[in-house]
Amino acid sequence: MKILVTGGLGYIGSHVTVLLLENGHEVISIDNLHNSSLKVLDGIEAICGKKPLFEAYDVRNVDQMNSLFESHLDIDGVIHFAAYKAVSESVEKPLKYYENNIGGLIQILEHVTEKSIPFIFSSSCTVYGQADKMPIDEEMPLKKASSPYGNSKQIGEQLIMDCCAINKQFNAILLRYFNPIGAHASRKIGEFPKGIPQNLIPFLTQTVIGIRETLKVYGADYDTPDGTCIRDYIHVIDLAQAHIESLEYLISSKNIENCEVFNVGTGRGVSVMEVIKTFEKVTGEKVPYAMSSPREGDIVTAYANPEKIFKKIGWKSKLTLEDSLLSAWNWEKELQRNT
Repeated sequence: MKILVTGGLGYIGSHVTVLLLENGHEVISIDNLHNSSLKVLDGIEAICGKKPLFEAYDVRNVDQMNSLFESHLDIDGVIHFAAYKAVSESVEKPLKYYENNIGGLIQILEHVTEKSIPFIFSSSCTVYGQADKMPIDEEMPLKKASSPYGNSKQIGEQLIMDCCAINKQFNAILLRYFNPIGAHASRKIGEFPKGIPQNLIPFLTQTVIGIRETLKVYGADYDTPDGTCIRDYIHVIDLAQAHIESLEYLISSKNIENCEVFNVGTGRGVSVMEVIKTFEKVTGEKVPYAMSSPREGDIVTAYANPEKIFKKIGWKSKLTLEDSLLSAWNWEKELQRNT
């Protein structure tokens, strides 16, 4: 099959691209390189022995999107990652997030709905806001999002649902994933944010290796067993596999509804302090950290009930927190060797 991956050189997009290529699919990867690098293409080639067809396109650019879909009339599926994703930055720069995350999605939907191309949307557990109970299942009502990032994902989901409602030939899956971490076992690709990391794990590994002075733990007095936030940390390889299986599910017409929503997580909630202690245990390294005040927009506790995707698609997470953290550390060490 020929699959279009937007944001294809990003953290999750690159891992999905690797799995697609390993499964024998042809991949068109587009990325505006805002938070990624062309070096990722070399990493993909080192793993797979081949590269995707790459275009430095921006999904918001109407001419580029028209050219892309006119040049490739035989696209079998689209996996859409291209979006900004930092909760705290979205609080500071809301218009940037709405313009990019919603504007880009609209441009892609113009084409996939017209041609009824199966579509996988990168959504987020932030659409639930602070849920009333744990674990979170897909039937839980969506609360007011706690950040513009989360709201952009809520709006994005609604846009796709509206498109599905008016075109019954258009099929889409919204994957609400929790907290992806880790890296490919080859150490050739992983999470590589430009500038100061917004996510816990790259900041942690950069601190341990000496790039950052101290890891800030945002909030120590939350209503959790150790006072720190709780999240559902999923290995990026498991998450990537969920995209592959979801796309195959749509393309093989196993879906009954033309728009479905699935959580993608492990089903286990882990606190920030547990992450730190587990990292220290599996790597033998000490994490310099300091407690700090809570960040605006952060949710206290979020972890998934992943039963629905297992029952309908057959996907289930396989890799452990220890696997994830060790792979992230190995990736960080590899990065520093090559810089």
